[in-house]
Amino acid sequence: MIDKTIRMNYLYDFYQALLTDKQNQYMTLYYLDDWSLGEIADHFQVSRQAVYDNIKRTEALLEEYEEKLMLLQRYEKRQSLYKKLASIIQNNGSPDTMIEIIASLEKLE
Repeated sequence: MIDKTIRMNYLYDFYQALLTDKQNQYMTLYYLDDWSLGEIADHFQVSRQAVYDNIKRTEALLEEYEEKLMLLQRYEKRQSLYKKLASIIQNNGSPDTMIEIIASLEKLE
């Protein structure tokens, strides 16, 4: 559950501008503010099932955006390359290896 929450938070960070106002409100309350489905339903005066359905559809939509645009995947790859580069620098690694990593980072942009 934690992994899914973290993933949804990242996907939401990357793609929130593509969501409707209602989708943004529900996702913010559920994932960022940790409201329950019942609390969200009471706040918007809708059924708990309506909130659940909206959140599930929005999660699927975020996954679809990621499948097509791969912003999270590229972000994770960049983070990995930055860590590798830092490690190589700290260990006085080869300049050629550093150049390769930098070239890989440039390809991700």
